[in-house]
Amino acid sequence: MPGLLLDTLRGNQEARRPVWLMRQAGRYLPEYRQLRAAKGGFLALVYDSEAAAEITLQPIRRFGFDGAILFSDILIVPYAMGQNLEFLAGEGPRLSPRLVDVALDSLAMVPERLAPIYQTVRLVRAALGSGRTMLGFAGSPWTVATYMVAGEGSRDQHETRAYAYRDPAAFQAIVDAIVAVTIDYLCGQIEAGAEAVQLFDSWAGSLAPAEFARWVIAPNAAIVRAVKARHPEVPIIGFPKGAGEKLAAYARETGVDAVGIDETIDPRWAHRNLPDGMPVQGNLDPLLLLAGGTELERRATGILDAFRGRPHVFNLGHGIGQFTPIEHVEQLLALVRAWRR
Repeated sequence: MPGLLLDTLRGNQEARRPVWLMRQAGRYLPEYRQLRAAKGGFLALVYDSEAAAEITLQPIRRFGFDGAILFSDILIVPYAMGQNLEFLAGEGPRLSPRLVDVALDSLAMVPERLAPIYQTVRLVRAALGSGRTMLGFAGSPWTVATYMVAGEGSRDQHETRAYAYRDPAAFQAIVDAIVAVTIDYLCGQIEAGAEAVQLFDSWAGSLAPAEFARWVIAPNAAIVRAVKARHPEVPIIGFPKGAGEKLAAYARETGVDAVGIDETIDPRWAHRNLPDGMPVQGNLDPLLLLAGGTELERRATGILDAFRGRPHVFNLGHGIGQFTPIEHVEQLLALVRAWRR
């Protein structure tokens, strides 16, 4: 049986809303913290397929979410493209050499770095059972490129934006290379058992409209076309965080089956401006989940009501915070599961 989440992503309106939460497998769960303490650092966990599968399944066992999102990271793609990757405590990920300093063709592909991720998908899918959806994912080319060029994240991606303005041909080559690897990576996840996939464009909001069209819409459309050519039955969710009013063009022009919306988007605006019948996902502020209480319930109900007229996957506007209380997640799930269209 395909399950409520997969049915909704395929455009069916169900009485109950499916729910999963971005970063639902991770640091807010005591069982995750215990496993990480035993196993070591983040990258070691990602590359231990049995541990990564266990982490992916932990929130399913605890909360019964409608979908399990692969425990991995968007920077696995540049790692497979030949950059070195490390996660520094308190500082976040670092990639080297930085592409602002060296040419793209100085990197040598290491495709075997993708194989453990596929094994994680196989293990989760085998354990998940029917009725729940296995979600794979990748970072979108613009967001991945910002890390590859600068070697780390930044608030406004100024180094990568300047690079793209200064040498658009060189930056286009980087984006095209990411597109090619991402197509194969998503298809590999699908062939291992992912039933839907999400493209995370976490830094899409830093771009002006013309650059958004070139570096967000165009490469995501290329990925969607290629993945759909090989796996037409698999829904693709696009999540361009911070897109604002550019979200409508993204939804129309990329070819994604569903669009994720962040907490800065008015859900009523999204319902009016997105294509009729397109499934949407989102968009509770993660800080409301951290805060809990009556305001959490009021705002969550408002989101459910705003999307009453279209397929809707309840989710957050971005990832769940590390210090979110377990009881607040339980409070939210009780509300969403009790709501009916």
